[in-house]
Amino acid sequence: MELASWRLLARTVKNADVVVEVVDIRDPVHTRSRRLERMVEAFDKQLIIVLNKSDLVPYSVAEKWARIIEGQGFEVTYVSARKRLGTRVLRGMIKRLAPVKPFSVAVVGYPKTGKSSIINALRGRKGASTSPIPGSPGYTRTLQLLKIEPGFYMIDTPGVIPIEGGWPEAIIRGRSPEELSDPVRPAMALLERALKYNPRAVVDAYGISERDPYRILELLAVKRGWFYKSDHEPLVEEAARTVIRDYHKSKLFFYVPPEEYL
Repeated sequence: MELASWRLLARTVKNADVVVEVVDIRDPVHTRSRRLERMVEAFDKQLIIVLNKSDLVPYSVAEKWARIIEGQGFEVTYVSARKRLGTRVLRGMIKRLAPVKPFSVAVVGYPKTGKSSIINALRGRKGASTSPIPGSPGYTRTLQLLKIEPGFYMIDTPGVIPIEGGWPEAIIRGRSPEELSDPVRPAMALLERALKYNPRAVVDAYGISERDPYRILELLAVKRGWFYKSDHEPLVEEAARTVIRDYHKSKLFFYVPPEEYL
């Protein structure tokens, strides 16, 4: 995966009129970039924080997260780019904050927050490449200036914001599962969080009622027929990569409630 350098992001922000920071509504705290937000403020640009994947949380949760971030002094809205929900509101917000036409909008965010999907939803047709897994084909690799409508352009950055998020977000978003030298530790942390916030997450995803993260990986490997050739022990690394992929695909389902942040 090609992460954009901070120098490139600074140049992109400087040349844009409005900056849209795309955040995963399942965990807004760890998928926001404070460094980016300070950069936007330093360049005196308009910032909109977009809580994407709102179809994965209850309406009340989306509303609470929006109010929390608004209370911090930011323009914020929530959308589901995948289901084309809320994009009309976002379009109107961009136009309200933008200067006179023509204007450009920089769309930035951590891997797999849905930057390119939001651009495509606003365009109403496919233009920016997308992929559900970090580092896989479909990732944005070159800077693209995409026309939304006459006088309204979006900049799709090459790569994504360098990861600042907490454990395990910084690991599972920073590289593809195949690139991780040790996928077991972040997968176990991910399972712990899933079970904390949604006790049925593992049962619903895999039909496994176990609650010990390592044991879950063993049982998943056995269930899928994944074993080491040398000793026929369960191939937990492959199970761990599957868990990480399934989180990105929303099969392993959970979200952080706003009450925890408050």
